[in-house]
Parts: sequence; structure tokens; C-alpha cells
Amino acid sequence: MRRGEEWALPAKDQGPVKALARNYVDSHRRPSEFYMYGLVVLVLLLFLRNTVVQTFLAPVLILVVVVILLDGFLIGRRLKALAAERFPGQSTRGVTVYAAMRAMQLRKIRVPKPIVKPGDKI
Repeated sequence: MRRGEEWALPAKDQGPVKALARNYVDSHRRPSEFYMYGLVVLVLLLFLRNTVVQTFLAPVLILVVVVILLDGFLIGRRLKALAAERFPGQSTRGVTVYAAMRAMQLRKIRVPKPIVKPGDKI
């Protein structure tokens, strides 16, 4: 399953559209990929009793959520167009959420393991 072999994947990961989604997400560096690192910093900042930090923390958190949502929307839009071009007639139902959730995972812990490197053409 970690190698991405089709026979070993669960039903939610099978199919050519899902494979395209995985490769598309893995071939790009996205802001949502790094949100976990920023989240650790934000949690640590929550414990500071500095009023200046507390004042800017809420807008920064809202900005992070907006960036992640916008990134997920753009991933889904481009991926659906790419899937319609390469696999006409295949269902793209659920592929936006699937790709957005994969983009938010740290690259090293993605399952199945990324096959393409960032910057590779798919």
C-alpha cells in the first residue's frame, strides 16, 4: 500500500483519477503543505502572555485558514479540468477533498508514498 500499487490500495485510493490527484499534489509545493509547521508555532504563541502577540494571533489564524481553503479550491479546480481532459467520462466526485487533504499532509508521511518529485511533469 505504501508503494502505491493499485491492488493493495483501499477503495478510497483506487482509480486513475485518484492516482492523477496524488501525482498532481505531489508534483507541486503548496502553502497548505507547510501549515503543520506553522500550526506548531501558532500553538506555542498561544501560551505567550504578550498582548501584542495575542492581538495579531487571531487575524493570522484566520489568514492561515483562508489560504488553506483557497489552496484547496484551486487544487480542485485545476484537478477536475485535468481529469476531464485525460479521463473523459470518469467521475471526479470527491477528488477535490481527496487532493486537498493529501496536500495538507506532511510529504514524508503521505500514504501511498509520493511517486513524483516536486517540479516533475505529470
